[in-house]
Amino acid sequence: MQVTGNTILITGGGSGIGRALAEAFHRRGNEVIIAGRREHALREVAEANPGMKTAVLDLQSPEDIERFAARMAEAFPKLNAVLNNAGIMQMENWRADKVDLATAEATIATNLLAPIRLTAALLPQLKRQPKSTVLTVSSGLAFLTLAHTPTYSATKAAIHAFSDALRYQLRDTSVDVIEIAPPYVATELMGESQANDPNAMPLAEFIEEVMSILETQPNAREVLVKRVYPLRFAAEQGYEKYMEQFHTFNDRFGAGSH
Repeated sequence: MQVTGNTILITGGGSGIGRALAEAFHRRGNEVIIAGRREHALREVAEANPGMKTAVLDLQSPEDIERFAARMAEAFPKLNAVLNNAGIMQMENWRADKVDLATAEATIATNLLAPIRLTAALLPQLKRQPKSTVLTVSSGLAFLTLAHTPTYSATKAAIHAFSDALRYQLRDTSVDVIEIAPPYVATELMGESQANDPNAMPLAEFIEEVMSILETQPNAREVLVKRVYPLRFAAEQGYEKYMEQFHTFNDRFGAGSH
């Protein structure tokens, strides 16, 4: 992927990794459109970055996604990149007498169904461009499950599989597929405690490394900062070592840290 001269749509661009990536692409001369449900948050980001565009989108509504894609084609005919970044992450208690499925269903709708639907809706436009890119955001937890967030981990594992399959199916088109797999990053994904956790990778440091990989490895399929390596390659140790790491990782989280 070339990191300049694009017209790029970024979902979840009002905060966290989405906002930071939007600002990084904006600084490099790309036309950036940030999308999300919270109009005031989007407007705040755009005001801090003159020239950045905003678009309200309800990612849990299939109908809104279809209407949104039609608006994008009309308003931004040169759109050649979409970064499926929006996501939610919440803990779930599957030991309860009655499991509350609301969290699981919302997580699947936002983290998995939304990027699949949005990508499908935008693909006709992306295929018309000489060169275009679909970027997905999975997680280190796609490769080493965090048992306290089972549905989040499952959706990110699915995003990894979807990215691989989509890349293969589109290999003879103008559309590239790049997966970004973050480690534990200091954002408010799970609240202020995460944003202030000294064990989390600083957001600015994460963004700098991601952009450096994109700039120096234009053919990268996965964008992996070094901090995510222990999670990404956990299974390559073999089953016994993986399970040992899995239990240590989850026991440590249960004790109050990552």
